[in-house]
Amino acid sequence: MGYDITVERVYDEVRADPPPGALFPVDRLWPRGVRRSALEGVPWIGGAGPGTEPRTWFGHDPAGFGESARRYRAEPADRPQVLEPILAAARRGPVTLLYSARDQEHNQAVVLRDHLLGLLSPQVGRN
Repeated sequence: MGYDITVERVYDEVRADPPPGALFPVDRLWPRGVRRSALEGVPWIGGAGPGTEPRTWFGHDPAGFGESARRYRAEPADRPQVLEPILAAARRGPVTLLYSARDQEHNQAVVLRDHLLGLLSPQVGRN
């Protein structure tokens, strides 16, 4: 079964019609300039965002994205309950992860999406 998890910049989202399915802001810190009322009723999963160490290490430098992504992927393994609301929503239908970074290719929501899809996919050849 294929799962539909997309990423979208929160600043674009609050100005547009919401996509179908569940929305989840996933930055560790609430996005600057976005009123909470703009996303009323949308659960913020701040714990899904990278901690201080991977965020600081990355420093918005695309050259460090690979290593930063590796460090970030290791964090949710320590707290799987943080991701459960997103995983449960993805099992029911489309999910959009909202992020605030300017770079659409090198950001934590892209890493989180890929990680979630990996958790949802059948594990072929594993015991």
